[in-house]
Amino acid sequence: MPLIGTIDPAWKDMSKYVVHFAKESKFKSAYDNAIAILYERRIVAMKAFGAGRHLPHAKRSVCFSEVPLHHFKRLADARGQHGIGFRKEFLVERGGGPILYAYKDTPQAQAINALVHSAAGDPAAPVWNLAPFVDLPGTYGVSTYLFEWEREWRHVGDLPFAETEPAFLIIPETLHDAARGFFASAKLDHVGPSYECPFIDPYWSEDRIEMALSG
Repeated sequence: MPLIGTIDPAWKDMSKYVVHFAKESKFKSAYDNAIAILYERRIVAMKAFGAGRHLPHAKRSVCFSEVPLHHFKRLADARGQHGIGFRKEFLVERGGGPILYAYKDTPQAQAINALVHSAAGDPAAPVWNLAPFVDLPGTYGVSTYLFEWEREWRHVGDLPFAETEPAFLIIPETLHDAARGFFASAKLDHVGPSYECPFIDPYWSEDRIEMALSG
């Protein structure tokens, strides 16, 4: 039985892939963080997300997006130009999936909030496996939390992977040749992982991305 439904190639509003973009952090560039992910073969869950994310037993998650290939620019503009892509099945097999939205003050939001607060003292409560997959968009004081445009998926906890498992790497085109040379040398010298999957630039056209993925 398939893990996810069929996605017709003609459906341009959907994607077979999920992508994680490395962001700039306080002391490291997006490039540095991407290199760390690739070298360690692990995406580290840095923060808790979802319902009850500020409570002590909230679980940290890794965030992905299922935006279609021709909309990677949207994410690159906000996050940076370096990332990694996997087939959706890869994430689902490991317990990941798309998040749900329970808008602030709706009955759904009130229900999930009641569940997480009732479990605030119980780290083994089943709701902590659900909470990271439920966001509560809305306005909170002077700030807003509205990220529907990201079309987000999540994986609870760190995500380890083998170098053969990414579907593609997201790298600026100007660095493609250098990256291929680096990975080839790493393989030859046995000094690190070698990624032989396609490289794509997030600002390429849909046709060019499709060509790279089919090549």
